[in-house]
Formats: sequence, C-alpha cells, structure tokens
Amino acid sequence: MAIRFQYNKTSLQGLEKQLKIRERALPTIKSKENALRLEVKRTRDEMTALEEKLERDIRSYEYMTALWTEFDPSLISVRNVALSTRKIAGVVAPVLDDIAFDVKPFSLFGNPSWFYDGIDVLKKLASTGIEAEFTGLKLSMLERARRKTTQKLNLFEKVQIPGYKEAILKIKRFMEDEESLAKSSQKIMRANQERRAEKEEEAA
Repeated sequence: MAIRFQYNKTSLQGLEKQLKIRERALPTIKSKENALRLEVKRTRDEMTALEEKLERDIRSYEYMTALWTEFDPSLISVRNVALSTRKIAGVVAPVLDDIAFDVKPFSLFGNPSWFYDGIDVLKKLASTGIEAEFTGLKLSMLERARRKTTQKLNLFEKVQIPGYKEAILKIKRFMEDEESLAKSSQKIMRANQERRAEKEEEAA
C-alpha cells in the first residue's frame, strides 16, 4: 500500500500521528488475534469431541435397530433452542443455553414399554447433534473474526507501520536537504555580499 504524502511539515505531522495510532493499537490487535486463535482451537476440539460422541452413541444403539421400526418419531420434537451471547476477545459469540423438547402423550397399554427409554435416547442424540451443529456455526464465526483480525494485524505490522516510517524518513531527509541547501545558499549570498562590499571599499 502506497502512503500518500507531501514533502512538508503538515504532511510529516499527519503521518507521525497516524503512525502513533497504529503503534498503540498493535499490541491490542496482537492479543486479540492470539485469544481468537486459542478460542478457535478450543471450539474445534469441542466440535470434534461432540461429533465423535454422537457417532459413539449412535453405534451403541445399533442393537435396537429392529425395535425402532415400532417407534413413532412424531412423539418427540424440538420445541426451542435457547441461545445467549458472550464476548470472546471483543467478538460477540453465541452460547447454547438449553434445548427444550415436546413429548406427545402416548398410551402405555397400546405401545411397547421401552418407548420411554426410546424418547430419552432420542433426546440425548438430538441434544448432542444440535450442540455439535451449533458448535460448528460458532467455529465458523470465530474463524471469520480471527481471519479478519490476522489480516488487520498483517496490514498494520507488515504494510502500514513500515510504510509510514519510510514516508516520515523521506520527508525528514528532504527537509534536512532543503535546510542544508538554504544554509549553503545563505553562505554563498553572504560571501558574495562581502566580496562586493570589499570591491566597493577598494574602488572608493
């Protein structure tokens, strides 16, 4: 990114101000990026653990496959998924608070006695599945925030701060050269004036 500037004091002051802003913000962005990186790793591990748990649970109930043909899946449904939010390194992230189910009343005389257990099994599987899905959505949000923060960190650290420093150095060198030229010009003018004055004195 090319830093636009002019070779004058006003431009120099503006660049120095912008540089200070970025240098002050840099430690905060670094700590935010680090916190998000850790949270992304933790959430990814959590999602993997939930997916593995769901697979284990499904496998553990495979022996009941034949019985499930008797079960009425409309007896249970998800009524509500309660969510809240919390801030993680300045990013608003969702938190899964509760999963509520609706269970339709059914006759114990007209249905097998294991239906109650079947409902508990489905609640458990659905809860783990919803939690895994939710954790996946949370992970994608955190990864997006982490990528943006990393981009901003790289922009400040590798592009803007070095760019501003280089531009400030160029202006300072130009102003120093200009000052040296002005002093040299004054010396030459003074020397010429002195020579003229000497010649005038000699002529007089």
